[in-house]
Formats: sequence, structure tokens, C-alpha cells
Amino acid sequence: MAQPQTNLEITIEKMIYGGDGLARPDGQVALAPFVLPGERAVVEVVERKSGLLRGKLVEVREASADRVAPPCPHFMHCGGCHYQHAEYRTQLTLKCDILAETLRRVGKVEAPAEIRVVAEEPWHYRNRVQLHIRGMQIGYLEAHSNRLRPIEQCPISSPRINAVIATLREMLRDARWPRFVQSIELFSDETQLQLNVLETERPVARRFFEWCAEMMPGLVAGALDYRAAGEVYRVSGGSFFQVNRHLIDRMAEVAMEGAEGETALDLYAGVGLFSLPLGKRVERVTAVESGSAAIRDLQFNAERAGVAVDARQSSADAFLASWTGAPDFVLADPPRSGLGKTVVAHLARLGPPQLTIVACDPATLARDLAGLVNAGYRIDGVTMIDLFPQTFHIEAIVCLKK
Repeated sequence: MAQPQTNLEITIEKMIYGGDGLARPDGQVALAPFVLPGERAVVEVVERKSGLLRGKLVEVREASADRVAPPCPHFMHCGGCHYQHAEYRTQLTLKCDILAETLRRVGKVEAPAEIRVVAEEPWHYRNRVQLHIRGMQIGYLEAHSNRLRPIEQCPISSPRINAVIATLREMLRDARWPRFVQSIELFSDETQLQLNVLETERPVARRFFEWCAEMMPGLVAGALDYRAAGEVYRVSGGSFFQVNRHLIDRMAEVAMEGAEGETALDLYAGVGLFSLPLGKRVERVTAVESGSAAIRDLQFNAERAGVAVDARQSSADAFLASWTGAPDFVLADPPRSGLGKTVVAHLARLGPPQLTIVACDPATLARDLAGLVNAGYRIDGVTMIDLFPQTFHIEAIVCLKK
């Protein structure tokens, strides 16, 4: 019996969400990473399903004019980046195309003819990273693996975080390092630094943090105060905050566009990134957040800023089920799973004149938009804000009007 072909030459038709390029050899769908549209490439077939092949890039035989040399030696090994081989302008075009195609295919809704793009410096933007430790080495996990990829620097992380990575590499060689610590999260505003030890039930001695404070000037014990969008936000360990230090202000500006009236809801509010500036535009703001650490931060941040925000700890669906008000403006920044049918139904019942969604997954956004369009909303504008350059991740801000 003939063995299945291991290597396959394909022509890339388009990129899809997730970072793969799509080709159609002999009526099958083939997916492969680190390619670009129009390229001819040889891939090693690593997975076969009915009508679907997954490949590992072996060679690019005809390269796109948009291909560039990736600056990071760990690219294609580390699981963090997917598009370093593409010019940045090309990355933005690919993401807009993927966003529009996903809205059309999944939600049967059309994005505006022109998707607005908000982008900034595509390197050294991350203010938060999670690092893994194995023995004397520190780095990221390889894609689809638990194997560690040791690193010295990370070109998408901020200068301060890169400096701390260098310091941690030195500390790992010291006998004082607690060997049970295998994951660390760093969060920084370039002045202060928050260090959280993850995935361990064993207490880390106070003297370890004192040693870290000696080695890392600006290390804070507990919450970090982050200046953004004209406000100061307390962010405790475990509380979510946007990771692109270059675009936080612009993101808040875009999300606030059109916000007016007497009442507003901020759903999935986190520590109040949108709630505080919204409270200066609208008379009464109700902010809904389910996380206990985040809701405490939100309440503290609103009180310190002198902004009247009614902070409610609840899931969005449970809160909306008992809400009978008629808000003038609703802002929703859901997790990757999106709003979901229940929240969409409640929003359709409330019928705010304007509803703005900040979404981090095109497929769940498309599903949610389909439900809202069917309930009488129209898409008034779509912005692709590139919070995650060099990666496949797509952040979109969609304004809907009744």
C-alpha cells in the first residue's frame, strides 16, 4: 500500500484567524503557519483529518514581496508570535481582511467598506508577560508544547520587562532562588513593577521578595498604580489590565466615542479602564464586574478619582436579568467567549440607543453581532485596534446604533 505523501508543495490562498495560511491542494484544505498569501511553500504533513491537512513549514520556494526577516531568534519556536515574517503594514491588512471575512462567514453580517485601523509602535509594547522556569533557564513555552524555550530578551515586551528578564536569569544561578517557583508573571508601567509567583501552593518566603526588591528597583508589594486614559488605576495581582502600553489611551478614546446621555452601563468593567472616563461624560455609570480583586480595584479607583460609579460585583447575564433601566449608552468588553445569547437577548430588551463592543475574538464577535443586528441594531463603525502586533490576535471595537 502506498504511504501518504509526507511533504507537500502548496500555494497559499489566504491567512485565517489563528496564524495559519490556507491552501487547497487537490480539493483538500491545507493549513500551515509562517507563510503569506501568494507564496509557494513546501510543508511536512503532520496531521490528516477528513478533507483537512495540517502542515509544518519546510521551505518557502516563492516568497511574497511582503516577507521580511524576523528579528527574534526564537520566532517559529516560541509560541508567542506568529507574524514576525510579515511587514507590519501587511499584518494590519491581513487582520482587517480576516476580521471582515469572519464577520461575513460566521455572523452573516457585513463590516463597513473601510475598517478603521488604530496602530502604534509594533515592538516593545507588552506591559505584562508570563515566564516559565526550568532549572537554571527562563523563557516561554514552545507552541503547542510544554517544552521551555529559554530566552535572553523578548522584542515585543517593554524595555523594563526585558531588563527584569536579564535580572531573573542572574538570580536563577543563585542558591537563594526557591526551586519550586516555576512560573512568574511580570507587570510594569516602566517605573513600577509587579511580580506574581504563579502555579504554586507553597508560600514564598518574605525574604525572597526582599531579595527581588533589591535586584529590581521599583518593585511594589501588592497593587501597582498604572496611569492611563487620564486616570490612575490601581491594578492588583490577578486583576486584568490591557497589555499594550502604547495603545491604552487610544483604545479608551475609541471606546468612548458617541458616549452621551444620563445613564451608562459598563459591562465586564475590570478595574474601571472605561468606567472612569465614562463617568466624566455621563451622569450615572453602573459598572459590572465579576472578579473580586477587580471589583475592589474598580471601587477604589472610582473613589480616588472622584467619579460617581456604581460598581456591582456580578456576572453580566445575572446583572442584566434583574436590570430594568433604560441606559443611554452601553459599553461591553467581554472575554474571548463573547457576550453569548443570554446577554445579547438582555441588551436587545434594554435597547440602548448606542452599544459599543470591545471584542478580542472575531468569531464570537460575529455571533454576537448577528443576534444584535437581528434585534434591530445596525453596525455604525468597526475599528481594528492592533493591541497584539506580531501575533494573530485581533481586537475590534464595534459601534452599534438602534
